[in-house]
Amino acid sequence: MTTIRLITKIRAPIQIVFDLSRNIEVHQLSTFQSKEKAIAGRTSGLIKWNETVTWRGKHFGVYLKHKSKITEMELPSYFVDEMEQGHFKSFRHEHSFVAQNGTTVMIDFLQYETPYGIFGKLFDKILLKKHLTDFLLKRNEFVKNLAEAQK
Repeated sequence: MTTIRLITKIRAPIQIVFDLSRNIEVHQLSTFQSKEKAIAGRTSGLIKWNETVTWRGKHFGVYLKHKSKITEMELPSYFVDEMEQGHFKSFRHEHSFVAQNGTTVMIDFLQYETPYGIFGKLFDKILLKKHLTDFLLKRNEFVKNLAEAQK
């Protein structure tokens, strides 16, 4: 299992950051490089507990689908999306938000497993972990800029 943990400090109220992080349109705008589009389930607005969204995006030159479900949610401090269908063996992304002195600390904790045994592990080590880390960093920077402009 691979783990990615990122911390992003944002000078904006926790509720704004929380809502931007679960906003379908914001996700689509922040992931323009992979042409992410919500194609089923919740396709606009704020995703809520027990809802699903199916994303279609271009990664490594191929269009892929990924269906996630929000399995846990505590407003405005925490939510979890877990893969229901997709190209991973398992995929769980915890989003945590902590208010600290006028700043919101956004914490991403992503754990996933690749299929295909040793070949999947090699692909993860060579390309996938860096790709997912860069993907999240770009998305977080977009959310940060948007949240700080709104406050």
